[in-house]
Amino acid sequence: MIILYKGGRRASWHGLSQKEQDASSQAHVDLMLTVAEQHGLQRIEGFKLLGPQEDWERFWIMAFPTLAGAEAWITAEMAPSYGLYGYYEYDLARAESNPLTDANRPSHPSHPADADPRRIPALSVDTLSFIVILFERLLPGIEASEDIEYLNDMKLITPEHHMIRLECFALLSPREAWHRVWIAEFPTLEGAEAWMESETRPERRRTHQQTIHLARKWAPSYFAQWVNPIDMVSHPG
Repeated sequence: MIILYKGGRRASWHGLSQKEQDASSQAHVDLMLTVAEQHGLQRIEGFKLLGPQEDWERFWIMAFPTLAGAEAWITAEMAPSYGLYGYYEYDLARAESNPLTDANRPSHPSHPADADPRRIPALSVDTLSFIVILFERLLPGIEASEDIEYLNDMKLITPEHHMIRLECFALLSPREAWHRVWIAEFPTLEGAEAWMESETRPERRRTHQQTIHLARKWAPSYFAQWVNPIDMVSHPG
C-alpha cells in the first residue's frame, strides 16, 4: 500500500522556541519509528521542492504491506503535539509499471551499521540529482493508447540525459486535478529541463492536465535507516 503525502509546517510552528521544536520533533520521530517497526515500513522517501508552495514544501512516498499500516502511519503523523503544526494532504495509490526504463525504483542509500534513526541529524537535501514531480490526468475523450505512444517517444530522452529512475503512481481515488504522479530523476538540471520541456509540448498539453514541480531528495541516507528493523528493535524508545 502506497501513501503519497504533500506536507509542510504551518506558521505556528515557528512561534515555538527551539527547545519546544526539538522536543516535539524527537517525540514525533520516536512515534513514527515505532509505527514503522510494528507495521513493517517498506519504503520512505522525501523530496523538498525547489519552489515551496503556499501550504506544502515536501512530497513523500511511503509503502506498507497492509492498509492497516498505512492507516496507523497517517494517524500517528497527525497526532499532537507535532501534528498540530503540520499541513497534511494524503492519497493512497498503487505503483504502475512504465515502458521507459528498467531503473524503475530508487537506489537505497547506504548508512553506517550502527546508525540510530532516533538520533536526528542536521537534515539537508541531496545535491547529486534533480527530481521532477509531475501530477497529471488524462483529459476526457483521449484514448489511453495515445499515452503509451507518447511514452515510447520519450525513450529518446532517457539515455541522452542518463535518467536515473522513473516511477509512476496511480491514485486509488482520483482527484479532480490529477490521477497519477510521475517521479523522474536526473543527474543534471539539463536532463530535468529536457524532460519537463518534452512533457509540456503542445500536443501533450492537448491530452493532459499537468502540474510540475522541481525538487531534490530530502536526507535520503537518514531516512534509509527507517526501513531497517534492526535499528528500531535495538532502540524501543
